[in-house]
Amino acid sequence: MSEYKVVNPANGETVKEYPTATDDQIKDALERSHKEYASWKTTPVEERVEILRKVAAIYRKRSEELAKIIQTEMGKVIPAGQGEVEISARIYEYYADNAKAFIEEEKLRGANDGDAYLLRKPTGSILGIMPWNFPYYQVARFAAPNLALGNTILLKHAPQCPSSAEVMEQIFQEAGLPADAYINIYATNEQVADVILPDPRNQGVSLTGSERAGKAVAAEAGKNLKKVVLELGGSDPYVVLDSPDVAKTADLLFNTRMGNMGQACNSPKRMIVMEDIYDDFVSSITQAAKDIAVENPWEDPGTLAPLSSTGAKERFTEQVKATVAEGATLLAGGEDYDGPGAWVRPVVLTDVKKGSRGYYEELFGPAFMVFKVSSEEEAIELANDTPFGLGSAIFSSDSSRAEKVGAQIDSGMVYINTPEETREYLPFGGVKRSGIGRELGPLAMDEFANKQLFFKKNA
Repeated sequence: MSEYKVVNPANGETVKEYPTATDDQIKDALERSHKEYASWKTTPVEERVEILRKVAAIYRKRSEELAKIIQTEMGKVIPAGQGEVEISARIYEYYADNAKAFIEEEKLRGANDGDAYLLRKPTGSILGIMPWNFPYYQVARFAAPNLALGNTILLKHAPQCPSSAEVMEQIFQEAGLPADAYINIYATNEQVADVILPDPRNQGVSLTGSERAGKAVAAEAGKNLKKVVLELGGSDPYVVLDSPDVAKTADLLFNTRMGNMGQACNSPKRMIVMEDIYDDFVSSITQAAKDIAVENPWEDPGTLAPLSSTGAKERFTEQVKATVAEGATLLAGGEDYDGPGAWVRPVVLTDVKKGSRGYYEELFGPAFMVFKVSSEEEAIELANDTPFGLGSAIFSSDSSRAEKVGAQIDSGMVYINTPEETREYLPFGGVKRSGIGRELGPLAMDEFANKQLFFKKNA
């Protein structure tokens, strides 16, 4: 039985199965990708990026179709799916507009006896291992900068996203990309470890996924001396220092957390609120969680969507139950949704105990954990008391106060008076167990580049 299959999370029904690749097919893909690299790297950057521009246009033209594919694969409502298609298109356009400038010769300071400069050049065939939560966006932020740079790509998508994986490869070819510059492979984890990473034709791997998956891939990559980029999730703190309208702030954070049903790496998983506004904040969040419509889930974008799979539902509910058993107070949610599929109700937790499951683990679902603090120092200490360090957001009517607190947060990203947002020009990545490297913005062009030094000494 293939591990690549579309299972509708709304009802648990298997829609379609795809055959897993054989070892010989994986080796053939490696050879084709390696051979194409020799040609693709010499293709003028102007021609490479025009293909990315065409990809963006096709995404927009086929927006509803693409959204429906991932709704069936992982449960995203159509408006959210179309939003994901749009940000993906903007990413391809961003690198079409800026890649040439990003790889221009960079003169180095300090040389006084000659000229020193860097050239950013491609390195070869790169493997991408992508997750299910944003099937198009995650691929775009890996593929766009690397194709613009001149690398070629093997793409292993999540086993539950084979249809979106297939259609993305087709779109690249429709846009004019050489067939072997981007190859979709239905590979197993064992084939990644035993066939791809040991092969000298592979020059690196980028993974977005769980901490467990990151450790496994990093170990194999290290064993084979391959460069890695890892984005491994987070438990992002949103610190509310003060607010002129507590209910409005609570509503903003509620809607942010409910995005993609809480299945986002940079979702506000820990809400840290000053004690003078804590009760009002908790009351607003709890009421919002109880009020969310469940009568016609998924049919109305203002109501619920399922989690990505029944497995995801089981993991999420088990984490919530364990956190409550370890002393947390459950104010909303926690009960099973009636009927088949991967449905859950929003959960509100307070009094989450240090050392409990919820305190240190990433809850990948619509769980609102709210913590009370009495000072900025306590807020900073709590925000940093996590093995993760992806993003964060600080809210205050005094932006300088928010910036001062934000500067003391151990995270790769800090947002002031706004939820964390995905924008194509903002580098994305974290520290600690949230991963290694950066995607998006200019920094993404550096991750799998040969930053080649040239030094010409004065005569």
